Amino acid sequence: MLKLLKYLKPFTVMLIVVIMLLFVQAMCDLALPDYMSNIVNKGIQQGGIVNAVPKAIRKSQMDKLVLFMSPADKAEVLKNYKLVDKSTADYNKYIKDYPVLSKEPVYILKNTDKSEIDKINLTMGKAFITVTGIEKAKDSAKGGIIDFNGKKIPANVDLFAMIAKMPREQLSQLSGEMDKKFSALGDNMIIQAAVSSVKAEYKALGMNTDKIQISYIINTGIIMLLISLLSAACLIMVVFLAAKIAAGVGRNLRENIFTKVENFSLTEFDKFSTASLITRTTNDITQIQMLLVIMIRMIFYAPIMGVGGIIRALGKSTSMSWIIALTIIVLLSLIMVVFAVAMPKFKIIQKLVDKLNLVTRENLSGIMVIRAFNTQKFEKDRFDKANQDLTKTNLFVNRVIVFMMPAMMFIMNGVTLLIVWVGANKIANSSMQVGDMMAFMQYAIQIISAFLMMSLMFILIPRASVSAQRIDEVLETEPTILDPKEPKHFAKEAKGIVEFKNVCFRFPGAEKDTLKNISFKALPGQTTAFIGSTGSGKTILVSLILRFYDVTGGQILIDGIDIREVTQHELRSRIGYVPQKGLLFSGTIKSNLMYGDENASDEDIKKAAEIAQAIEFINEKAEGFDSEISQSGTNVSGGQKQRLSIARALVKKPDIYIFDDSFSALDFKTDAALRKALKAKTSQSTVLIVAQRISTIMNADEIIVLEDGEIVGIGTHKELMENCKIYQEIALSQLSKEELA
Repeated sequence: MLKLLKYLKPFTVMLIVVIMLLFVQAMCDLALPDYMSNIVNKGIQQGGIVNAVPKAIRKSQMDKLVLFMSPADKAEVLKNYKLVDKSTADYNKYIKDYPVLSKEPVYILKNTDKSEIDKINLTMGKAFITVTGIEKAKDSAKGGIIDFNGKKIPANVDLFAMIAKMPREQLSQLSGEMDKKFSALGDNMIIQAAVSSVKAEYKALGMNTDKIQISYIINTGIIMLLISLLSAACLIMVVFLAAKIAAGVGRNLRENIFTKVENFSLTEFDKFSTASLITRTTNDITQIQMLLVIMIRMIFYAPIMGVGGIIRALGKSTSMSWIIALTIIVLLSLIMVVFAVAMPKFKIIQKLVDKLNLVTRENLSGIMVIRAFNTQKFEKDRFDKANQDLTKTNLFVNRVIVFMMPAMMFIMNGVTLLIVWVGANKIANSSMQVGDMMAFMQYAIQIISAFLMMSLMFILIPRASVSAQRIDEVLETEPTILDPKEPKHFAKEAKGIVEFKNVCFRFPGAEKDTLKNISFKALPGQTTAFIGSTGSGKTILVSLILRFYDVTGGQILIDGIDIREVTQHELRSRIGYVPQKGLLFSGTIKSNLMYGDENASDEDIKKAAEIAQAIEFINEKAEGFDSEISQSGTNVSGGQKQRLSIARALVKKPDIYIFDDSFSALDFKTDAALRKALKAKTSQSTVLIVAQRISTIMNADEIIVLEDGEIVGIGTHKELMENCKIYQEIALSQLSKEELA
């Protein structure tokens, strides 16, 4: 899997952009629970008042507050306020906002910088709580007596005036006792508790507190909406870029595999079946593409969300961190179990896809044979078995994957209930706010969602890694037939002399040679034919000339140059090859013939078709040379296919012609006419013919008889009839003595 990461290199810039967008999206998603917490804590519970530092406060109230501050804290607080009364220049400006100003002076907050407010926030909060507590004690006096700090004081006594007259030591002692009580509360709880006093002060000033609350909730809601829109925009861009990257990687992989396969020799094709190569080029690359789209989206986002969620959750409550730890342990255990169960099955699935493709391909390509032998039921059962095996394995894996969602939801709901249960106790003890508990719950859900994303990755990665391994097998397979580093070149005045010198060939892994000590020379202007029983090595012999395989011993020379010392392109450009099975490509008759020479003129194409005896059936078609040819040439007969294949080779006008049993589908009359026309066309070329029919090669200049990979006879037809027993047997099995004479 890691080897395929190099294919992401061209998309590095896009990946960087994606990571940045994912980071922005994650930060947006992580910020939303905080804003939701603020709406609950500050917007609803605190009436939109965010801290214990009021924008304005009556002088009489401020005088009470500063009684419970140290001299340094008092100086810091008063530094941030200015006193406004009727004599102040901008009195008329403030009277609209604070109507009580007509009755008494008011302190106005002059510095709204957050850092300055944070400095005095806790000080003001403690002072407000202390003053409010004393006022409530006075209001709850029983029998005209106030219980203040363990002392019985008449209710008509001004407590604050009394406190103001206390010696500094006694006042410090009182403040110390209050601080001990505050230590049981957290800073947030102190500020939240003080907010009600600030709200009461705002009402005393004549301010509209409902407007403050509504304004805060609406403003926070707008911010949340904007954050959500930014997150959505990032998501859309990430999905678009991820799809573009995945499609680009898939395109490059397909191109590289196709290029690699095109350079394979028949040895490599023997290693990989056609069905497997098709699966690797299509299904396996699709698996990689699907993984990349999800991985690019999740592999960066999920960890950011998971880690960020943990940090934010701990920021809300460290005492509930054990819930997060327990959740992570359970999630990791679940993922590991699923991973262990599903991983082996993914490898099996891809092999079963190969098997299904193989069976399907064989059925479709051999449909006529299947029908002729009435084996439809057998083939249907064979297909059903392959299909059922794949279906069962896929169902097993899908059931494992489907199990993940309810399991995750069960964990998520269980964690939610646990947080509510633990959080409710903390709220009751005034050690946690409702909004913070809700935010903690949201962060826990985000953490679980991140693990759900990662678990999906853990499920997809094994299957894709199997596909990646299969793709890598193809890409890492080095062709056994390579061009030389310093190639030689054929002379411009090429002759086309083909010479075999003690050539031996053995298939990879075979115990004995298929061809043994083959030596002969084929000359220009002559026809050299090969004949022998099935499996004697005729097709392998001519395949060696094209370097479909390389010899394992000896040399093959063309014009005195070993064919391994020139490039494959230069070698094959000199050869016109007609395979045993005529293969046509989808397109037109003309486009197929122009495979021989893309620059061929219409006259050359027509002449080649005439020599190949194909012009007659071409002219019978309504569109002539522009008639459509279906895939593999299924809309023309076997004989027509062979004639078009021969015409394609003739269009090339090569120095060497190789006809590998290319006349087998022709009737005797067409065969004779074609060979006669061919003789005139190829009079200056070297012609090599592999044949089963004696009539096809009787007039060859030299006939080579093969048996079990060895030459057992070489000469003309007449010579072989006299001195080669195997040739005699083949000839007499096909023609009478009179016809052979």
